[in-house]
Amino acid sequence: MAGHQTPHFHNQPGVPTIRIGVKEFMCTGALPPLDHPHTFIDMGDSDDAICPYCSTHYVFNGALGHHADPSACEYTPETAP
Repeated sequence: MAGHQTPHFHNQPGVPTIRIGVKEFMCTGALPPLDHPHTFIDMGDSDDAICPYCSTHYVFNGALGHHADPSACEYTPETAP
């Protein structure tokens, strides 16, 4: 995730679950200007987490590295308007 120390993910596509390869990340909700406050989420010992703002369900899959499935949910400077 270029440009970020912590990987950022969004749910612009509106999918029920996003699989990610990290346990510490930021959720932006949607893409700007409709994003919510960028929220730091730490799964800790769990393999899933729900964003308190947008209720997106994130599930850990270590094989993904710093990426997401679906990949369209990765927030990068190129995806921001």
